[in-house]
Amino acid sequence: MDVTVCFSVETVELFFLGSCSVRSTMEHAQEHEACLEQAQRYCVERPIYNQELLQGQLHRRERTPQTLRQKIAHSCRCSSKKAKSHLYSFLPILKWLPRYPVKEYLLGDIISGISTGVMQLPQGLAYALLAAVPPVFGLYSSFYPVFLYTFFGTSKHISIGTFAVISMMVGGVAVRQVPDEVIAVGYNSTNVTDYLEYYHARDAKRVQVAVTLAFLSGIIQLCLGLLRFGFVAIYLTEPLVRGFTTAAAVHVFTSQLKYLLGIKTNRYSGPLSVVYSIAAVLSKITTTNIAALIVGLTCIVLLLIGKEINLRFKKKLPVPIPMEIIVVIIGTGVSAGMNLSESYRVDVVGNIPQGLRAPAVPEIQLIPAIFVDAIAIAIVGFSMAVSMAKIFALKHGYTIDGNQELIALGICNSVGSFFQSFSITCSMSRSLVQESTGGKTQIAGALSSVMVLLVIVAIGYLFEPLPQTVLAAIVMVNLKGMFKQFGDVTHFWRTSKIELAIWVVAFVASLFLGLDYGLLTAVAFAMITVIYRTQSPQYRILGQIPDTDIYCDVKEYEEVKEYPGIKIFQANASLYFANSESYTSALKKKTGVDPCAILAARRKAQKRHARDIKATNKLRKKAVLKLVNSSTNDVEAGVKHEIADDELPVNGKFASADASVQDMSPDEREHFMEPKTNIHSLILDFTPVNFVDSVGAKTLKSIIKEYKEVGVRVCIASCSGPVMNELTRLKFFEDALTRELLFHSIHDAVLACQVKDRSASQTDFDL
Repeated sequence: MDVTVCFSVETVELFFLGSCSVRSTMEHAQEHEACLEQAQRYCVERPIYNQELLQGQLHRRERTPQTLRQKIAHSCRCSSKKAKSHLYSFLPILKWLPRYPVKEYLLGDIISGISTGVMQLPQGLAYALLAAVPPVFGLYSSFYPVFLYTFFGTSKHISIGTFAVISMMVGGVAVRQVPDEVIAVGYNSTNVTDYLEYYHARDAKRVQVAVTLAFLSGIIQLCLGLLRFGFVAIYLTEPLVRGFTTAAAVHVFTSQLKYLLGIKTNRYSGPLSVVYSIAAVLSKITTTNIAALIVGLTCIVLLLIGKEINLRFKKKLPVPIPMEIIVVIIGTGVSAGMNLSESYRVDVVGNIPQGLRAPAVPEIQLIPAIFVDAIAIAIVGFSMAVSMAKIFALKHGYTIDGNQELIALGICNSVGSFFQSFSITCSMSRSLVQESTGGKTQIAGALSSVMVLLVIVAIGYLFEPLPQTVLAAIVMVNLKGMFKQFGDVTHFWRTSKIELAIWVVAFVASLFLGLDYGLLTAVAFAMITVIYRTQSPQYRILGQIPDTDIYCDVKEYEEVKEYPGIKIFQANASLYFANSESYTSALKKKTGVDPCAILAARRKAQKRHARDIKATNKLRKKAVLKLVNSSTNDVEAGVKHEIADDELPVNGKFASADASVQDMSPDEREHFMEPKTNIHSLILDFTPVNFVDSVGAKTLKSIIKEYKEVGVRVCIASCSGPVMNELTRLKFFEDALTRELLFHSIHDAVLACQVKDRSASQTDFDL
């Protein structure tokens, strides 16, 4: 085509209009830059490009596609460089440890490791209660996995170990598999012995369930990592995770009420477990142990004060005040000094065996019963760890490998399970402490695990008098950050109603259906919202900003104007089976042109016209017969009769008028009688379209065909290369449909439509 397009790509002219005032060097630079942005102009001349013309001028790079055999051979090929790369990827410590700057990092890592270890100890004991296992197993879970992560993890700042949400999920499975039964036991020696033996056997079975669950979730994470499935975390969107963890916080809080109040109740799991737990606590509220309650409330107050001081004086304190370990030490000392267990019947931690246990194989026969739960724990644990790792990586300017994080967590869980540790993940509170106290590398995490090891091997027995209500207080106070997530409701209400719906569904489902079924429900609902968004996209009619090649929504800006006879339609979604019908309906509604309605109206007009002609012919025949049969002598009467018959109305019109209609040409009849649209071109903006399936391609063909029948030319603008390749594979370009319908930009399509319309108008004028 000989038409040139302004605002494109070949010759560029820059005009600088005016100068900026100078007040200082910095201000001058900023103002000069602003002036340049506002003053630059560009004008480019080039032909109007459709895809046919553009492809004819471009030369594709030749690519030799590899066969499956070649791909497999290439992936299996090994070299020293490739082997070294894989080894460094699998064991990141080999890469960063030789370059470890001792003078710069060691002191910070030591302080951070001690601070994190001081938190790791009480949290390990406390979260073991959530996992429905004896407290010592929380210490095991705070040592083995943390130490292993030092070798396999890629994040320098997250603290691996016990975490409330995961511990709660583990506890739910353990209680479901080994139900809790409260036995009314007297206090003579025989009954007490039976009582202890029963609970010892119950705890041993629950430990086996928790250990097998850790093994299975670790194997799942390891397999996902080796298969490069690190992307699965993206399906746990932020609103979903925050709603889920908020519901988990409610579960955790209600489960700790019985320890805080010092009462004996069953532990529930599954749907409505929160309701049952609260009902059980309320039913036995009269049996509250006042001593346990006072100790627990005192610890809560001390912990809240300590956290507030740490928050307010964060910049002035060299390290945060370790209130948790202080509370544990005070609680242990008070309990031992006042003999709370015997004097006031306050439940204490009890036996903490000294030293490490010998490795043991998990009970494989439990796997079928806990497989679904293991999948949920594996995905939630990975999501928690990788989201926190990304935050620190972005803050400190390094990268993490999501797949390697899966492998690291898988090894930590699966290998740790042989040493009686339950499922772990990243702890938010400990990670923040590890980072804020100067931790630089994974050495800090290793040092924190060594501190826990010292407690297990040497001084663990000192914590046997620790009241369980103190651990409950630690757990409850650590939920403060999660409960603040209720503020998300107002935030999402202002920003996105769909994300608010995801948050609410995740919270409500996880609260009432349990954490496992709640998570599945939330993920399913999040998927539905994606389908809803693609099924119900926003549709717009675009217009031009005058004297530019920029096209915007005509309803949004006053300056935007439409070209006469041209409609530009845009949908901010891909075109596929789920939204093809709504796309077609919106197109007809927005453009105001419904080909089916126009064709139906034309057919109706043609039928009416045919009826009128038929009625006129009948009337003429009758008039002729009457004229022939009339008396030849009475000429005047015959003449009057003929005039009268010729002037008889038919359907409100005179036959003489219908005679003129009968003599019309088809073009004249269409112009005067049949419905006609004032739009000659329709442009479909495919800028937001990411893919098109076979149903979408058929819909496009149908649109082009229908609008062509009513004299409207359809063009497609800004179609991306992958979408064009999909259309080619779907055999879209065949018969009358060629790449000439596709244009490089909306402006190319508009100018081409104007040229076509002028050519058609000139042809009609010549005829």
